[in-house]
Amino acid sequence: MELLGGGGRGPCADPQGTFVLGNLAEVVERVLTFLPAKALLRAAGVCRLWRECARRVLRLQRGVTWVSAGLAGAGRRQDHCLVRALAEELEQNVHILPQTVLYMADSETFISLEECRGHKRARKRTTMEAAFALEKLFPKQCHILGIVTPGIVVTPMGSGNNRPQEIEIGESGFALLFPQIEGIKIQPFHFIKDPKNLTLERHQLTEVGLLDNPELRVVLVFGYNCCKVGANNYLQRVVSAFSDMNVILAGGQVDNLASLTSDKQPLDIDATGVVGLSFSGHRIQSATVLLNEDVNDEKTVEAAMQRLKAANIPERNTIGFMFACVGRGFQYYRAKGNVEADAFRKFFPSVPLFGFFGNGEIGCDRIVTGNFVLKKCNEVKDDDLFHSYTTIMVLIHLGSSK
Repeated sequence: MELLGGGGRGPCADPQGTFVLGNLAEVVERVLTFLPAKALLRAAGVCRLWRECARRVLRLQRGVTWVSAGLAGAGRRQDHCLVRALAEELEQNVHILPQTVLYMADSETFISLEECRGHKRARKRTTMEAAFALEKLFPKQCHILGIVTPGIVVTPMGSGNNRPQEIEIGESGFALLFPQIEGIKIQPFHFIKDPKNLTLERHQLTEVGLLDNPELRVVLVFGYNCCKVGANNYLQRVVSAFSDMNVILAGGQVDNLASLTSDKQPLDIDATGVVGLSFSGHRIQSATVLLNEDVNDEKTVEAAMQRLKAANIPERNTIGFMFACVGRGFQYYRAKGNVEADAFRKFFPSVPLFGFFGNGEIGCDRIVTGNFVLKKCNEVKDDDLFHSYTTIMVLIHLGSSK
């Protein structure tokens, strides 16, 4: 038996000492399991024994978690409600060490506009103070992808059984925290539109796992600054490069890119581009359904959810996403709110749901089964991935938790 907390390079000459240290390590590990990840990292600096115990505890804590903030947590304080919620939860309740973070926040309050002085023609610039404050809360090696959109779909913290909320107006947001998961790779990607060179090289897609990757299962893709000239065409150009592959595609157009810490270059918030996350791993299963313009009452929404249910995706260790047009929601359903989120919860009561109200949707009816065979729930053309006045519902199963 190797000595825990010592050099760890050879057998211990004192069996009694090894027994004592082994029992001490067990006690330390049990105590450390009650600490959130931030406190665990601080405890790891006490000594080598505590560091090894902290590492073992973190290895066991591999479940995806989330931090959410809605209208109840909003206020007139200077910082955004999502930043406040993350600061509190990471310090007290988050028990994983996130490797990848996907967050979404409302564009009305998360970003701000300031007048630029000293020019002949005054103009406005966007500031990202909330994004900078949020990024500082996570470890430096953590990859953070943050986008801002007109509205947010979020499940309150605590349990996937909580009722998801469609927050079309007001301060809100969520952060999905993905730890390192055995057998699964979650990789951010970013393509910036260059007016002088619109060609997307094959090696650019290969480097981020979108091509020549037999393990690729799901791609969440978002176009940002979509109101600018050529933004929509560039998004379609990027997606078309891998849209005919045997994978699930889902996403839409958002207002702005707020964070992308995995990028080597400083973030240009005035640029136009495409960002997203790729999910690779043989354990992943996924399915999407499209709610088109004809889906406009509770009955037809539930029929769409039945198609998603028929995919037979395991609900344990599964995340739901909802990418809806800003034209849907409360007004679309004759002044009745939360229709689509409630229908999702009816058929998937233990799956947390996240997403946004945006400016265009990407996806169609698709299922990737357990043996990785792509199926379509109904007749959808391969190139019919871009929509308006629709909603895309997504299930991503990250494998059976151990």
